[in-house]
Amino acid sequence: MLPNKIHHLFLSEWARRWPEARLYAPPGLVKRKPELNFDAELGDEADPAWATDIDQVIFHGSVLMKEVVFFYRQSCCAIVCDLIQRHPEVNMTGWKGRLMRLDSLVGEHGSTPREWRASFLRRESARAAREKLLSWNPERLLIAHGECAQTGASEIITDALSWI
Repeated sequence: MLPNKIHHLFLSEWARRWPEARLYAPPGLVKRKPELNFDAELGDEADPAWATDIDQVIFHGSVLMKEVVFFYRQSCCAIVCDLIQRHPEVNMTGWKGRLMRLDSLVGEHGSTPREWRASFLRRESARAAREKLLSWNPERLLIAHGECAQTGASEIITDALSWI
């Protein structure tokens, strides 16, 4: 499963390595990468193959990208790719660190990259997705960019997505 349409660079190699695996695309990637032969496109409702264990919601409203966020019920863990980034203060040095701080991507709660925030022209659906995510009461947070959290995920998500 890919959470959004920009994280596919090594998917063809992965699919060759595990040919029995099913490929699920985020909204928009099937048209962009037809050569990847996806089995299905992810939606707001979890696929029956994992619906008893994992919830999902799509953050709509951006003119650039949609991201699918997952929630693994057993561990109360929200799984986010690019929507929330929280880089450790100690690693953010020099001009890159200053830019990351200006973008609110550094520190305990983090946020969404500025260019992506600006692309959400229709925020009502993103607000609804945020509320659905928070209704699951996540305790843990697994993210692709920065520090994950073993506790306090609901508070982190609330703060990081307050711009919505």
